[in-house]
Amino acid sequence: MSAFIHHFSFEFRTGIRNKTLLLMNYLFPLGFYLMMGFVMGGINPTFVDTMIPAMVIFAVLAATFLGIPDPLVNARENGIFRSYKINGIPALSILVIPVLTTIVHLFFVSLIIAGSASLLFNAPGAENWLTFALTFFALAIACAGLGVLIGVISPNSRQTVLWAQLFFIPSILLSGIMFPYSLLPDIAGKIAQLLPATHAMNAFNGLSMGLVNFINPWISIAVLISSGLLALGLSIFLFSWDSRNTKRRGPIWLALIVFLPNIIAILLQ
Repeated sequence: MSAFIHHFSFEFRTGIRNKTLLLMNYLFPLGFYLMMGFVMGGINPTFVDTMIPAMVIFAVLAATFLGIPDPLVNARENGIFRSYKINGIPALSILVIPVLTTIVHLFFVSLIIAGSASLLFNAPGAENWLTFALTFFALAIACAGLGVLIGVISPNSRQTVLWAQLFFIPSILLSGIMFPYSLLPDIAGKIAQLLPATHAMNAFNGLSMGLVNFINPWISIAVLISSGLLALGLSIFLFSWDSRNTKRRGPIWLALIVFLPNIIAILLQ
């Protein structure tokens, strides 16, 4: 346990000292939040109604999809995981600790957004902060798990960027962050439901903000938590200690199982 705490403390400090992680965890999401508050509020006044959950979702997307995968790939390529294995550090710790430290950083960022949006932009706060916190942690688990899975299955940094952007950009455009989900065509709406951000926005709206939701928000919470845990389980199963070691316990396509909770939710509608 002491080794786990020491590893967690080291990774947490790295998230602040490392310039890239500092950018993804704090500077980029907070900078985007301020820009959207000053610009988008004037262009689309209704954006303010969902500004707090939307910017919290953006912060989670940036820190997990853009911040988690690349360090995992670099550590594997540079032989760091091989040294961890020699020293008896389990794969579980290697994969879970970045998830936990990122969630802690995101918690502080979310507090800043939730605490300042009403003062700076007159954005309405949540009607129920308890369910708001629950949705935040469910989203953080889902996206962080998916970020770890991307890092595990990507053979190099270039592939990491491609996979991360494949989730990041559609999440910004289709999840309801920028404009209401109800405006999407039916096919685009079904595709959007494969993304954690869409279910998070649905849960925030239905459970915390008193706004319209497209399915039962508790189903969205279940989808987020189950997909996050499934992603972590798949990451551990597909984990490779060394870039030179091409042998895995299963084929890479097994990672697609992570979409199973989302697909079930779509079929239940």
